[in-house]
Amino acid sequence: MGYLYYGSDTQAISMPDRMLAHVKVLAATKLRRNESFTITWRHTDDEAPGRTTLWLHPAIPLRFTFSTVDAEKIDGPLLQRLAAEASSSGGLNLDARLFTLEPEPQPTLTLAAAG
Repeated sequence: MGYLYYGSDTQAISMPDRMLAHVKVLAATKLRRNESFTITWRHTDDEAPGRTTLWLHPAIPLRFTFSTVDAEKIDGPLLQRLAAEASSSGGLNLDARLFTLEPEPQPTLTLAAAG
């Protein structure tokens, strides 16, 4: 389980390392471009019912802490899907189920020999 710290809030937002890794790459890309966006998630079973939305802005400190030493593998197609969602008016809606699936295998390119 990883943790996201936003702004001056000392209470961390917990999420699985794989999800957090994708959020980190997405946030770094968008915030480096000075693009703000919202991120929303449903509360876990051990929290009060509901959901939370954050407005991510380049001027607000953001820190990621992972429980694993090795970096998570980033799923390119999933990251593209999340980026498109983050750029929409509804913002990024995190669904933990997306991150429990294995990355889709990428097709391999085979070149035919010229004859």
